[in-house]
Amino acid sequence: MKRLLGTLLLLFAGSIVRIHAQTGTITGTVVNQITQEPLPFANVRVLGTQLGAATSVDGTFSIAEVPVGTYQVQASLVGFAPFILSDVVARVGKPADLKFQLQPTDIAFEEVEVSGRYFQKSPDAAVSVQRLSYEEIRRSPGGFEDVVRAISVLPGVAQVSPGRNDLVVRGGAPSENLFVVDNIEIPNINHFGTQGASGGPLSYINLDFVRETAFSTGGFGAKYGDRMSSVLTIDLRDGRNDKLGGKATISASQFGLNAEGPLDDNGTFVFSARRSYLDLIFKAAGFAFVPEYWDFLGRVSYRIDNTNRLTFLGVGAIDDVSFFNDDATKRFDNSRVLGTAQRQYASGVSWIRLFGNGFSTVTLGRSYVNYNGVQRDSLLVPFFTNRSKEGETSLRGDVVLQLPHSELSFGAQARYINFKANLAIPAYISTFGDTLDVLVNNYAETGHKIGVYGQYSQRVTRNLQLTAGGRFDYFNMINKKTYLSPRGSITYDFSDLTSISASAGMYYQNPSYIWLVANPLNKNLEATRADQFVLGVEHLLRADLKLRVEGFYKNYSNYPASVTRPYLVLSNTGGGFGGSDENFASYGLDHLVSGGRGRSYGVEFLLQKKLSEIPIYGLASLTLSSAQFSALDGVERPGAFDQRVIFNVSGGYQFNERWEASVKFRFASGSPYTPFRQDGTQNAAEYNSSRLKNLHSLDIRVDRRWNFANWDLIVYLDIQNIYNNKAVSQIRWNAREQRTEANESIGILPSIGISAEL
Repeated sequence: MKRLLGTLLLLFAGSIVRIHAQTGTITGTVVNQITQEPLPFANVRVLGTQLGAATSVDGTFSIAEVPVGTYQVQASLVGFAPFILSDVVARVGKPADLKFQLQPTDIAFEEVEVSGRYFQKSPDAAVSVQRLSYEEIRRSPGGFEDVVRAISVLPGVAQVSPGRNDLVVRGGAPSENLFVVDNIEIPNINHFGTQGASGGPLSYINLDFVRETAFSTGGFGAKYGDRMSSVLTIDLRDGRNDKLGGKATISASQFGLNAEGPLDDNGTFVFSARRSYLDLIFKAAGFAFVPEYWDFLGRVSYRIDNTNRLTFLGVGAIDDVSFFNDDATKRFDNSRVLGTAQRQYASGVSWIRLFGNGFSTVTLGRSYVNYNGVQRDSLLVPFFTNRSKEGETSLRGDVVLQLPHSELSFGAQARYINFKANLAIPAYISTFGDTLDVLVNNYAETGHKIGVYGQYSQRVTRNLQLTAGGRFDYFNMINKKTYLSPRGSITYDFSDLTSISASAGMYYQNPSYIWLVANPLNKNLEATRADQFVLGVEHLLRADLKLRVEGFYKNYSNYPASVTRPYLVLSNTGGGFGGSDENFASYGLDHLVSGGRGRSYGVEFLLQKKLSEIPIYGLASLTLSSAQFSALDGVERPGAFDQRVIFNVSGGYQFNERWEASVKFRFASGSPYTPFRQDGTQNAAEYNSSRLKNLHSLDIRVDRRWNFANWDLIVYLDIQNIYNNKAVSQIRWNAREQRTEANESIGILPSIGISAEL
């Protein structure tokens, strides 16, 4: 009996220690969204508990002894609209670090506003913007914890192939998207990225250091230029400032190590290195080729004083492809693959200065990509080689000022371009019977781009807000060098819950550097133009439940089109790896002129539920749209990425602080393609006249958390395409068997991920 009582006492004491240990800390800052000025004496509450804190004079707060779990945290201050951050995870291993950006207001809000909202509009974009936090991206089923894949379920985004994360936004090509990471513009943030476009299989930005993303699918403000479809901004977080910490992860495609911590009282750092292990799997499975990659991220944040701050960022990727030509079958399979080894990086330093009613940001950035691509025939003789180097050095300055009932922003950017290329594709005959005969040796050119913008936003009345702006762009590597882009928007609030917004604007995009190489006449290209019109209505059904309906219309002109291939406009390219299966169309190795035209239009529906006291989250989106383009032959045809119906549902349920389950269902009508004739050729008269079968898949994911004395563990099971529907992304010709074949996805794909963090 004494032994039993002693054992029970030990277990009870141990449980007390364990219960006491199962708490975490929530820290963060509260700032003015417009001026970025810290807000002292703001009230911060952990909803559903009695825990909270007030911000100090520098806008910071800390809430200790928070039981482990997922919470909603609200910040409020007189003169500002209260806001709630959901998906705040309290852990024992590392404090949850938050950043609230409160919007100034002088409106007497109703009760729903006093209690806080979960949704916040961007001050410089009235329409078509969606924000996702780290946790919302991390737990997305089938997303590989990839920033780009996670946003593919949003309205207006089409899916090119299950094996790639190309962004095809409102009928536009994958080349029409802009990535901005910590105020540094990066041409492509993907491993094995397609040159001249923006897609690839997987992003090399480590999600662990992402605080939030903002994705604009149209109607974005004058701050950004040289892109026509979308802007994805990725805000990275600072490293932890309490002690040195780290994380080890193994997931579906890679493993990696993170480190972060303080440098001194004013600085923090983060660093990560990751490597794929697909080469081990592919080789064991007997694949003919094996992709492998590394990626790295390093960031330092340093506070000089209360009004000046510096951030240093460096990200990079190493991509390689190995071929195993052991037998004739593998040599034939490899002859259809364009293997591209890439070395790429982006780096920069930003200086942020606060000055009372506003702030300025100055960023010096550098991006660089070295492409080394080759495609060989079944005798291992190369018939296409591409050795290109694209480098950009940029200096950017932005200023934001808060004025009475208004906001003014302006800025400028200058970019120095260094482009080199060696290209060879001797007497290549496409499946349409066109001949490409290109030999470019030691092409080297430097150039520069300049952009200047200004934007003014005025709240005219309590319910009405107007925004007007424009930008001027200059590019010296083409003959017509200057462009002016006016843009504007209007928002009317019917009530605190319902608003209607409209935007109109002119958007220009310069030709990709690779398109200017093959033919000297391509310097006559003009920037492609897209006139965009968006009308949307948004209604809050609850503080955590939003309904949005938007209609859009885009009119394209001056799109690069091929003289050699009069059926080809380059809006129909960029959604693959660019090899012979696509007749190398995305490289623009033709005599090109600005003669292509197009239009896309549609309506989008979005219903989004944030995680709240009701432990259900998710979104449902439906897009009904059409996209048509015409090349030099004047025939209007469906665009290559014209998916008329896109339906997505993604969401989950939190059972408790340990278990969580989520699902994602995707449906999209089939994309257009050109059928083959019996001899393996294609007829230009039938260009994009057929359609692939509809795409649909179901992904599920289950997460389990463990909290130990001073570290945390997350294990998840993610099953993609659980009912094994093999999506067809392409119909191609098999020259060996003299028949067409469907290029199908891998089918059901289960994976397990493990993350240990301290």
